[in-house]
Amino acid sequence: MEPEHRAVLRKFRVQLSDQLLVSDTIVPFLYQEGVLTEAQVEQVEGQLTNRQKNLKLLDLLPNRGPRAFGAFLEALRDFSWIRDRLQLELQNSAGTGPPGPNLAGTGASGPNLAGTGASGGAAVTARYHGDASRIPDSVLQRVPSDRELSRLAQRLGAEWEPVLLDLGLSAETVYRCRSDHSLNTGAAVLEGLVLWRRAGGRRATLGRLLRSLEAADLHPSVLEEAVLG
Repeated sequence: MEPEHRAVLRKFRVQLSDQLLVSDTIVPFLYQEGVLTEAQVEQVEGQLTNRQKNLKLLDLLPNRGPRAFGAFLEALRDFSWIRDRLQLELQNSAGTGPPGPNLAGTGASGPNLAGTGASGGAAVTARYHGDASRIPDSVLQRVPSDRELSRLAQRLGAEWEPVLLDLGLSAETVYRCRSDHSLNTGAAVLEGLVLWRRAGGRRATLGRLLRSLEAADLHPSVLEEAVLG
């Protein structure tokens, strides 16, 4: 990996470790492309938390050859706003582009990965009044993808704790999510959603998520934007 690629990954290490979900698509793609070996995939997947998986992957990538960074960017197709920020930073470091916002910034050019900005992380405040969801029943019956959980995490605001509690997470688990990511609400929500999906297995469906959103008086559009947007 080139020095400038290493520098970009090092600069955004904390934000990447908080925001990515690597198990569904990123790690399988890197294995498919020969960037990761089978043993390295096991190293990543053997980590206990999503953040630890992200950190292990970021530790491995710099030593995986000249194709590693490009393949990593390609693997971020479900996290296009993150990929765009990394590419912009690479351009800035080379003096070929205008200054861009930090991954945790609140600029208008893309979603706010910290979950608190007005252009992508703000909560949808419309209340639920029995409006029917536009999500097809066939979609509501499946388990949400990494991309969908990540997008939903950026759309929940102050109601995120009641949603996680209604999904069945314990108050202790919700408190731990909040404590582990005290400066990043979006990351706290994402960790909780991942824990719920892991514990629920095939029962952790989009339909179940919708019911918990409605129980917290959130409009169905919150989930619709994450799934259909």
